[in-house]
Amino acid sequence: MKKLCLALDLKDDAQLISEYENYHRAVWPDIVASITDAGITGMEIYRVGNRLFMIMETTDNFSFASKAAADADNAKVQEWETLMWKYQQALPVAKEGEKWLLMDKIFDLKEYG
Repeated sequence: MKKLCLALDLKDDAQLISEYENYHRAVWPDIVASITDAGITGMEIYRVGNRLFMIMETTDNFSFASKAAADADNAKVQEWETLMWKYQQALPVAKEGEKWLLMDKIFDLKEYG
């Protein structure tokens, strides 16, 4: 199992943030299927202000490239991603076209046990 952490910002607008959270209380079944079919076994998203933090647990053979290829061929995923971009904005350090950015792990308490 792999654990991956990613970050993304939302547009800093209370109404848009509320709408975004409402969508995530009732994620479309096709989106859930695309996530689990890709080998993602767990996913949590947290928010503080307009900053999002995602924790993903995946199978050992999970690949962002494979997930992106499958998503590109899935009209429902493309519809969802287009809709979500209404609420999202790239992090200041993101390159053109990047959304969720993989974070570097810098501390693990288990290493001190």
